[in-house]
Amino acid sequence: MLNALFHWARLGHVGFVLAREGAFALVDPSELPPSARMGLWLARRIERRGAGDGAQRLAAALTRLGPSYVKFGQFLATRPDVVGVRVARDLEALQDRMPPFPRAEAVNAVEASFGAPIGAVFAEFSEPLAAASIAQVHKGTVSTPEGDRVVAVKVLRPGVRARFRRDLAAMAYAARTAETLQPDLRRLRPVGVVETLARSVTMEMDLRLEAAALSEMAENTRDDGEFRVPAVDWERTARDVLTLEWIDGIPLNNIAAIEAAGHDRVALGRVLIQSFLRHALRDGFFHADMHPGNLFVDASGRICAVDFGIMGRLGPKERRFLAEILLGFITRDYRRVAEVHFEAGYVPSHHSVADFAQAIRAIGEPIHNRTADQISMAKLLTLLFEVTGLFDMATRTELVMLQKTMVVVEGVARNLDPRLDMWTTSEPVVRAWIERNLGPVGKLEDVGRGAASLAGLFGDLPRLVGRADRLVESLEIATRRGFPLAPESLAGIGRAEARRARWGHVALWIGAAALVVIAARLFH
Repeated sequence: MLNALFHWARLGHVGFVLAREGAFALVDPSELPPSARMGLWLARRIERRGAGDGAQRLAAALTRLGPSYVKFGQFLATRPDVVGVRVARDLEALQDRMPPFPRAEAVNAVEASFGAPIGAVFAEFSEPLAAASIAQVHKGTVSTPEGDRVVAVKVLRPGVRARFRRDLAAMAYAARTAETLQPDLRRLRPVGVVETLARSVTMEMDLRLEAAALSEMAENTRDDGEFRVPAVDWERTARDVLTLEWIDGIPLNNIAAIEAAGHDRVALGRVLIQSFLRHALRDGFFHADMHPGNLFVDASGRICAVDFGIMGRLGPKERRFLAEILLGFITRDYRRVAEVHFEAGYVPSHHSVADFAQAIRAIGEPIHNRTADQISMAKLLTLLFEVTGLFDMATRTELVMLQKTMVVVEGVARNLDPRLDMWTTSEPVVRAWIERNLGPVGKLEDVGRGAASLAGLFGDLPRLVGRADRLVESLEIATRRGFPLAPESLAGIGRAEARRARWGHVALWIGAAALVVIAARLFH
C-alpha cells in the first residue's frame, strides 16, 4: 500500500513534468477513449509556452526528469512497436548528454576502485570530455616500459544505481497497472519492456560487463579487416571504471573530414551495413547502439565502434529467421517469408499463411527497384507493426531491437552514400550465411549436434528414470496424505491476512472520518 502511494507520487511528478514541457502534444486524441481525452485536454492546459515541438518537447521533459528517464526515452526509441514510429523517430533525437560531475568525484571513484592514489593508476587524468546518463569519459595516460599510452577512462556516475533502482520500480508499477487496466496492451508487453530496460541498465552499470562485451566482440571480429573495436585495459578496469584504448578517428557523420582524409564514402557505407549483418548472423552478438557518435573511421580506413553498453544477442533460431526473412524480401519470395513466421511460432497457427504472405507483399513490393534515398523506412516500419498486430504476432524484443538498430545503421550508411541500397548491399552476407548454415555443410553439422544431444540423452536415461520413479512415488504419497504446508508458509499466510485486515480497518476508519466531515458540513 505504502509502496503504491510512493509510486503514484513519483508517477504524478513525471506526468506533471511531461505535461508542463508539452510532451502530450505528441498524443493523437482521436486514438484515445473519451475519458482519456479529458485527461489529455487537462494536461495540455498546463503546458508552458514556447515548449517547442515534437522531439524538443519530449527531450526537454525527459532530460528534466533525470538520467533514468533519458535512458528510458532512448530505449523506447528502439521500440516503435510500443510507442509508435512517429514518437520513436522523435526520441532518436534525444541525446544522452547530461551535465558532467566534477573531476574530483571521478578521481575518488578511481581511487576507491583500485585502492591506490590516482597518480599510481594514471600518469595523467583529464577533466571530463563527455557525460552521459550512466557514466562520463576522461582522457588518461598510462606509463609502460614501452612508453606512455593514451587511454579512454569511463567512470560511473556517483549515486546512479540508487536513482535508477527507484525510478525503474515506479516504471514497473506503471507498466503493471497499464496491463491490468488495458488488457489489449499485453501484446506489446509493457512489463517486459521495463524488465528488459532494467536488465540492460543493470549490465551497463557494471563496467566490467561492458569490458567483457568489448572483449567478445574483439574475438569475433579479429579476422575482419574492415572493422575493429578498442582493446580493454583489464588491469585498470573495475565495476565503476572502464579503461580502454583511445581511438583516434573521424566520426562517421563528419563527411567533410572523411573526404578530406581521402576515405571512400561509398565503401564505408557498404562496410558498415555488411559488418553489422555479419555480427548479427555469424556471431549472434551485435552492437545495438550504432549511432554516429559511436562510430569512427581510423587512419587506415577501418570502421571503429565504441560504447558497448547496449548489446543484442540472437540465438540460432532467431538468426535463421532473420536470414530467411531478409533473403525472402531480397528475392521477393513472400510466401517463404510468411512460412518462416509460422515455422518459428511467431504467428499463431489459426491464421492463413496465404493471407500473411499477401500482407508481407504489401511491405516488400514498395522497396524494390528503388535506391535507399527513395525508401521511407518509417513508413515501412509502420506497415510492418500494423501487419504483425493484425495477425496477433507477439512482440519479439530481440528482433525489434535488431530491426531498429538496422534502421539506424542504414541511416548512418545513407549519410555516407545517399544512393546506397541496403537490400542489394545485404544480399552477399545473407546469402553466404544461408548457404553455409542451411546448405549441405550446415545440415551435416545439425545432424552431428543432434546425434551428440541424443547420445547425451541416452547417457542420462537411467538417472531420468530414477527421478521419474521418485516423482511418481511422491505424488502417490501426497494424494493419500494431502499436500502439507511448511511452517514458514503458514506464518507467511498469517502475516498477509493480518496486513490485509489491518489495511481494511484503516480504510474503514478513513471512510468513517470522511462521512463525519461531510455530515458536519451538511448540518452547519
